[in-house]
Amino acid sequence: MKNWQEIESKYYMHTFSRIPVCLVRGKGVRVWDDTGKEYLDLFGGLAVDSIGHSNPALTDAICEQAKTLIQVSNLYYTIPQLELAELLVTNSCLNKVFFANSGAEANEGAVKLARRYGALKLKGAYEVITAFESFHGRTLAMTAATGQKKFQKPYEPMPVGFINVAFNDIEAIKAATTEKTCAVMVEPVQGEGGVNVPAENYLKQVRQWCDQKGILLILDEVQTGMGRLGSLYGYQEFGVEPDVVTLAKGLGGGVPIGAILAKDSASVFVPGDHGSTFGGNPLVCAASLAVLKYILKNNLPANAREVGTYFMTGLRSLQKKHSCITDVRGRGLLIAMQFNSDMAGDVLKACMERGLLVNAVKPNALRFIPPLIIGKREIDEALAILDEAVAASSKM
Repeated sequence: MKNWQEIESKYYMHTFSRIPVCLVRGKGVRVWDDTGKEYLDLFGGLAVDSIGHSNPALTDAICEQAKTLIQVSNLYYTIPQLELAELLVTNSCLNKVFFANSGAEANEGAVKLARRYGALKLKGAYEVITAFESFHGRTLAMTAATGQKKFQKPYEPMPVGFINVAFNDIEAIKAATTEKTCAVMVEPVQGEGGVNVPAENYLKQVRQWCDQKGILLILDEVQTGMGRLGSLYGYQEFGVEPDVVTLAKGLGGGVPIGAILAKDSASVFVPGDHGSTFGGNPLVCAASLAVLKYILKNNLPANAREVGTYFMTGLRSLQKKHSCITDVRGRGLLIAMQFNSDMAGDVLKACMERGLLVNAVKPNALRFIPPLIIGKREIDEALAILDEAVAASSKM
């Protein structure tokens, strides 16, 4: 058997601190490594594997489209792209869509859209207000938008035009708004920031402020969209209608796709303003269309809400049992468990040894973002392993 860790070290840029396991196969909510060991997957490809691993609805769509038409560019009409666009828009409060290749690209495009809006309707306003502890992508501009210094510092000076303020603080947004502001961009729930859930009225307050100032509200739903929080879109959980929404991750179920959805009033691009060679090609759109149909047909948002509530109840029982657990928070199937010390890595390792994959989103916190098809039986299995892993790690 080849030593894949050695090959990675020799040939791959050292941009990841990888977990020492090589995964080779997946089915449903489980994956297997190259030794044949089985794992229950509560990481879900970083919130991507929305309908589970190797779901026939997705794999069949990919195979059929790959045999038919993969790429012809956006200079031509293609049916899967337009079918996906129609299904997304008719199941949202938005009116138009543009397809990209990732969440970072979708967020870049949304900021370009906001700047174009500012140029046309706000006397050249170009600044976008974002939140500390946010995460909007790895491009240079989106690193500037991301309110985390650890990502920004290696690449300073940052591109101008982004103002980072406290999350869940409407007064901070108001104080940062000037005649240069064209938009506010926030996540309904911050994922990479540690699963930070805002007050119930926060997004409504932001919506009201944007309306008052005539600026756009952009919701980054790359992680919260497609059923993750208990509704198809996260904005539905908080009773607001954004001007622009970005999607990726769970939209493709494993294939790389991003999307910008916008109200007609915010859809100010004209031919030549924006584009993509690979974005929205027939292969990824056919795959994503199959994913979205599966999510809607099987009401996976409702499953995320029900199973997520069940999971959080179980995690809070563990919190009562283990004094090292200080907090359990989340919405739907985007959940975090926080510790009183930087022990998340130890718990992750103990979980992996016992056949459970989780994510250390912070040194002192684990994140759970499983496929939306997960059931209560798998949650019970996960809770039993977590109980053992926390107990073992707290004694170290």
